[in-house]
Amino acid sequence: MKSILVPVGSSKNAVSHLQYAVDFAKAFGAKLYAVQVYNVDTKAGTMMKVDEMIERESLGFLKSHVNKINQRDVEIILKTFKGQLSDTLELACQSLDVDLIILEPRTTSIKDEVYLGKTSGKIIKQTNIPALIVPEGYVYKPIVKILLAMKSAIIKKEDALIPLMAIKDKYKAVLNLLLVKTTYYNDGDLNVSDDLAKHITNTTTSENATTYQGVLEHYRDNNPDLLCVVRRKRGFFTKKWEKSTILKKDFSSKLPVLVLRGLK
Repeated sequence: MKSILVPVGSSKNAVSHLQYAVDFAKAFGAKLYAVQVYNVDTKAGTMMKVDEMIERESLGFLKSHVNKINQRDVEIILKTFKGQLSDTLELACQSLDVDLIILEPRTTSIKDEVYLGKTSGKIIKQTNIPALIVPEGYVYKPIVKILLAMKSAIIKKEDALIPLMAIKDKYKAVLNLLLVKTTYYNDGDLNVSDDLAKHITNTTTSENATTYQGVLEHYRDNNPDLLCVVRRKRGFFTKKWEKSTILKKDFSSKLPVLVLRGLK
């Protein structure tokens, strides 16, 4: 984990979230890209001046936030980009060789009933970037126990678990596995490879309609510091993410959630 990106928005939690990202990057000795994406429509002839003005304002905004936190000697690189948020962030992560993006649950939503706002939900749904969703006001602490929830243990992409294993190894954390047998079960889905099994301390198997329901049933018993799930085409949270926004009544987590890209 050498390069981490954190989008910085205008939410009341932005400074706290940036501090968490810095503390997390410090633990890994990683550099941190603090990023703001802006999008503005301008008429011909005025575009350059408006772009320059907004870019200056965005950089000033980022600098003011960085000045409010303990930088902990982390290399913090400020970047502004123009474009549509999710597409622009994915391109930025590719060009900057980013290993992980750290997200607020609600970057713009002011509704208390919302867990994942439209902006964060869209980033999770529409990009292929490993992401760590950090609850509002959450203070950094070492990760002692991780719960990995999966409906299929079949892993074809060799690099899919890299962010998870990097976190596990850095903190010497216990990794427990929850295998959920759903209505979409296929033969072999619950067979854990030797490569994965050697990292697992305890395995729980349950039958639920969805991985999401399995997590709701079992994650409190595991009492993890980090929940890890997989973003598949029909995976965890998919129905909730179809509208981008996720309500707290549908899912509310007081712990960070690591979302891995598809394993197949």
